[in-house]
Amino acid sequence: MSTRLKFLKWFGIAIVALLVVLQFIRPAKTNPATIEAQTLAAHVQVSAPVDAILNRACRDCHSNDTRWPWYSHVAPVSWYVIDHVNHGRSHLNFSEWGSFSKSDAEVMLKSICKEVKSGAMPLTSYTRMHRNAKLSPEDVQILCDWTTAETERLGMP
Repeated sequence: MSTRLKFLKWFGIAIVALLVVLQFIRPAKTNPATIEAQTLAAHVQVSAPVDAILNRACRDCHSNDTRWPWYSHVAPVSWYVIDHVNHGRSHLNFSEWGSFSKSDAEVMLKSICKEVKSGAMPLTSYTRMHRNAKLSPEDVQILCDWTTAETERLGMP
């Protein structure tokens, strides 16, 4: 066996060993308990079409009810997924909507429309793996109409 082939063999073994070791280094995947009185639905009116869109395109990263796919159990991809969920929850968590003041809720409602209208949400990295999460122009319009109506209904300018 040539020196180059020996090197490639040992390099391959080292990479596989490293990947195996990485499986033992895992950040926590959490789904904190949800208090129904704190949820989005407990504070604003959420129609069935809006709820369906939020469930398929938003809740995995923006609620405490994340569905952890198989690849979220495989390092180093798991680190990326867990970081995205934690980051998403830190910006907007539908399970903790009740913690927002009236003005924060207004900002969040307006932000939802702005983010989906600009195409910033859902993230492209998410829609690549979850094709059904991609928002159609109709989905965007439904969400923006809903955020506008809820802002007005709650007496926000």
